[in-house]
Amino acid sequence: MADKLSPQTHAIRGQMPRTEFQEHSTPLFLTSSFTFDSAESMAATFRGEEDNIIYSRYNNPNVDELIAKACALEGMEAGFATGSGMAAVFASLAALVQQGDHIVATRALFGSTHQILTQILPKWGVTFTYVEPDDPDTWSAAVRANTVLFVTETPSNPGLKLVDLAKAGEFCRAHELIYVVDNCFATPVIQRPGEFGADLVTHSATKWMDGQGRVLGGLLLGSRRVMEKITFFCRHTGPAMSPFNAWVISKSLETLHVRLAAHCKAALELAEWLTEQRGVAKVFYPFLPSHPQYELAKRQMSAGGGIVTFELTGGIDAANRLLNNAQVCTRSSNLGDTRTILTHPATTTHAKLTVAERASVGITDGLVRMSVGLEAVQDLKNDLSRGL
Repeated sequence: MADKLSPQTHAIRGQMPRTEFQEHSTPLFLTSSFTFDSAESMAATFRGEEDNIIYSRYNNPNVDELIAKACALEGMEAGFATGSGMAAVFASLAALVQQGDHIVATRALFGSTHQILTQILPKWGVTFTYVEPDDPDTWSAAVRANTVLFVTETPSNPGLKLVDLAKAGEFCRAHELIYVVDNCFATPVIQRPGEFGADLVTHSATKWMDGQGRVLGGLLLGSRRVMEKITFFCRHTGPAMSPFNAWVISKSLETLHVRLAAHCKAALELAEWLTEQRGVAKVFYPFLPSHPQYELAKRQMSAGGGIVTFELTGGIDAANRLLNNAQVCTRSSNLGDTRTILTHPATTTHAKLTVAERASVGITDGLVRMSVGLEAVQDLKNDLSRGL
C-alpha cells in the first residue's frame, strides 16, 4: 500500500514499525550500538547474511525512517544521512572520485562547495572545470577523458540561477558522467531531479526540511549503484547523522508540503513588492516574469521557492543599513526557517571567494539574500521598509 501513497502522505505516514508499546509517534532510539540474540546471529550479521542493525554509525531506526521518507519524496532508491549538509556534499564528491579524476561543475555553487573543489580535492589530485549554469551548449567543451562527475545546484545560492535539469541529464548521458544535483533550495516538493536523470541528489536537511532552525543534517539520495559507493565511504569515514537529529527532521517532513506552500506564496508577494521599492536595483526570484530563466522555472519547478535575493543601489552601506534596521527579520547566515532571515553573502557565506569569483556568479556588494519565513507578509514589508 505504501507504494501507492503520494509523496506528501508518505512523508506523514512513512514511519518505522511500531514497537510492542504501540506508540502513535515514532520513539527515539538514542543508542550507539545494538545487541544480538546469539553469537551465531552476530557473526551472520557481520557477514551480511542477516539484516540486523549493528551500530549507529552505520544505521539506526530513526535515521532509517528519515532516509525512507526522503527517498519517497525524491523518488530515489537508497540514501544515507549525514551530520550536516556539507558532509553530504563532500561525500557526494569524495566517494565518487579517485586520484587523477576530473569534475565538471556549474559555476554558481555554495561557497563551501567551491572551497572543496578549489582547495581540498586538488590536494588529492582531483581537478575541476567550471561551466556557466545557464549555457549548456558550452558544457561539452569542458569534458576530458578523465571526467567522471557533473555537479550542479539549482536554484543556486544565492543568485537563484537555474540549471536546465533535462539538458543536464542529456549531457551526462552523452558523456557517461555521474549526475549530481544539490536540491537544497527547491526541496523535492518543488522539483525532483531524479525525474530528469540525476543519479544523486544532496540536501542540507538543516534548511527547509527541518524548517525551524533547530538541528543540522544532510542527505544523499540516489540510485542503488551510486549509493553503494556513497554508503561504503560514509560508514567508514563517520559523518553519520545523530538519531535525535534524524527524529527531529523526520517529524518536520510531515509538514514540509504545507510549509513550503506558505513560504512560496509569501516569497512571491515580497518579490513583487520589492520590484516597486526605491533603492532596489534588481530582484531575483524564479517565478517573477522578469527572471531571465522564468520559462525554465515554470517547466521544471512547481513553485518559486522561499528565497528572494535583491540588489540594493547603495552597495554594502545600503545592505548594512537594511540588516541593521531590521526588527522582525533575523540577521543570520542560515535559511529555510519559519523566521525570515536576511544575509549579506559578500561578507558572510561567500566571503572566502575573491572579488572576481563573486562577480562571476552575480554576488555584488549590494546583494541581499532573504529567506522568507511564515510571519504575516505585511509585517515583513513594514520591517524591510525601515531599512530601505
